[in-house]
Parts: sequence; C-alpha cells; structure tokens
Amino acid sequence: MNQAELIKQIAEVSGQSRKDVEHTLKTIGDVAQAELQQGGEVTLPGLGKLTAETRAARKGRNPATGAEIDIPAKRVPHFAAAKALKDAVNS
Repeated sequence: MNQAELIKQIAEVSGQSRKDVEHTLKTIGDVAQAELQQGGEVTLPGLGKLTAETRAARKGRNPATGAEIDIPAKRVPHFAAAKALKDAVNS
C-alpha cells in the first residue's frame, strides 16, 4: 500500500476528507521526527514503538576498489512492533 492508497483508505474508514488525513499523517511524521531527534520515543498504539538507536562505528569495504573504509557511528530509527500487531500478522 502506497501513501495515496493509505490516505484514501483512512479517509473512507474515518469519514474525514483526504486533505485532513494527509495533513494528520504529515503532522504525525513531523512530531515523531522531532521527538526522535531529541532522543525520545514515539508510541503508536496498536502498531509499536519508534526509537532512535546508536549504531557503533565499524570498518567496511568499498565494493568498487576493495579498500577498507571507516564507517562512523550514527543514530538510526528503530521500530519495535507491538505484540498485537505481531499476533495479527501471524494469525
């Protein structure tokens, strides 16, 4: 399901306009991004939890030349699915 299909489906189920649904989804994304940048977490009821985790620095290889390169540490978003979502997918 792409973004347009998601917006259409939510609008049909909720009875809201597509424009309102699109605005709400964008706002959720903006708020989640701001919270993760501050080191917090975002709980999405029934879906799971978004957090920012730190990925350690490591060595890698340039696939074109085979030369070893240093990959710096960085923070990455992480999603942990809620038990209800896992159970729904596996039923």
